[in-house]
Amino acid sequence: MDHDHLIQNMLKDYRSVLNNPARKKLIQDAVDYKEAMPLAAGTLAAWTPPESSGRSPKDTYIVKGGESEKNIDWSSPNSIPLKADTFEMLFTDALKELSGKKRIYKIDRVVGADSFYALPVKVVTDYALSALFCDNMFRPVPADINKSVFANKPFTLLALPYSKLDQERYLGRLRSNMAVAMDFDQCLGIVFGSGYMGSIKKLIFTVMNYYLPEQGILPLHCSANEGPDGDSALLLGLSGTGKTTLSADPERALLGDDEHGWNDKGIANFEYGCYAKLINLDPDKEPEIYKACFHVDHYLDHGAIVENLMIYLDGSFDLDDPRFTQNSRGSYPLRYLTNIKESAVAGHPKTILFLTADANGVIPPISRLNPEQAMLSFMMGYTSKLAGTETGITEPQATFSRFFGEPFMPRHPAEYADLLGKKMREHKVSVFLVNTGWSGGSYGVGKRMDINLTRAMVRAALAGKLAAVEYEPDPVFKVSIPRSCPGVPENILFPINTWEDKEAFKRTAQKLASEFAAHFEKAFAGKVAEKIAAQCPGR
Repeated sequence: MDHDHLIQNMLKDYRSVLNNPARKKLIQDAVDYKEAMPLAAGTLAAWTPPESSGRSPKDTYIVKGGESEKNIDWSSPNSIPLKADTFEMLFTDALKELSGKKRIYKIDRVVGADSFYALPVKVVTDYALSALFCDNMFRPVPADINKSVFANKPFTLLALPYSKLDQERYLGRLRSNMAVAMDFDQCLGIVFGSGYMGSIKKLIFTVMNYYLPEQGILPLHCSANEGPDGDSALLLGLSGTGKTTLSADPERALLGDDEHGWNDKGIANFEYGCYAKLINLDPDKEPEIYKACFHVDHYLDHGAIVENLMIYLDGSFDLDDPRFTQNSRGSYPLRYLTNIKESAVAGHPKTILFLTADANGVIPPISRLNPEQAMLSFMMGYTSKLAGTETGITEPQATFSRFFGEPFMPRHPAEYADLLGKKMREHKVSVFLVNTGWSGGSYGVGKRMDINLTRAMVRAALAGKLAAVEYEPDPVFKVSIPRSCPGVPENILFPINTWEDKEAFKRTAQKLASEFAAHFEKAFAGKVAEKIAAQCPGR
């Protein structure tokens, strides 16, 4: 089926297509058509149904068939196969649904700040707010797009966030009346029935993670920034581990907060904006994010979107109120932050930080990793899945997500791991593990690590101030703990010191180590070098 031809015909024949409308038009339409309401602060507020308050992994599909089939790790629970004929049904229904709408928005953007691999993306949607979200998050088409390896391979996304599929028609084919589907061979994606704006963002991220390794480019779920001397850093972690917060440092220029590529020239942001979690956002501790979302002169001149925030009848809002959802989000262009690097590209990183939010409270707040430990941490991707990052998650749960982004990394894992190992060795990168999770006890007993202390540790690592300090090996997790760190009390660095019940700490640490070992045996035993396997806790 010639999908692009059918889409072009639909757009050509349709009476009301807004082709790359001005940003103010998108903002005004979102308000006029009651897709969002402007707050007194000037930002746009929108809410989704409960089933769309986060990603829905079980409703996310990849077409199985064609050239891409052999490249995808179908053993991953996140690679849910979709038959090609079911995808064609979705495509047909999406076109039919779009043709019945009063207006359609077509937005042409790219993903990728490096023109060598910028992916042209065409978004077709019936929802002004979805179009505005894409305007926040995706990049303008550069003048030199023709030099991109994807110049002749554009990707098209059809987004119908509030249309619902006929479940009887898809009985035995889909799980529900919602589908987020992608066909890598046809360069086509469909978001049908998911009002959560992150569904659009993460679909495109998954697409980039599939396409880039074929070009020798490593895609990473990470934030990135650059110091005044041009030293760049990567911060890898799952949603909720602090990528956005820790990368927004007034002393370092931000490239981006979530998705980057690493090629032979250096690193580059995929996106044009940020999509930050708002729950428990502290204006004093995270002023950059707060200002980007809420210090607005007039909504028509801004276009930041806050999604699923608890707002009261008098127009006030509560960033700490989780009753609607713990996954409240803010979408805004990077230019709304005060210290960014507009080109969003930098040289090879000097430092990599792996972020984890350990709900057990036993991982050191910062530790140095040797190359083998770095490869292990990258493959294991340990964290605690935090409330609100996915539909149905209401309390933290221990999880292992390889490469700190397994749901969005569809290729065989060796492709990503080998690329990272190669680049770390070539550029002699220093690697640290940073625990942004709990201290003084497990979740429910201890407290979340103070963000100011975490920032002090991160700044010390990035500035090279941890290179000459003494280290002590962790007896359980095998990493090296610094005995001192500028601006951080020494007792904080060793997590056992923060627990009243030392025996409970030891039991908890051993339990987590056994979970590490069990996951390693299941996922990686016999698949990695022994010198990497030997670094796994519990083995």
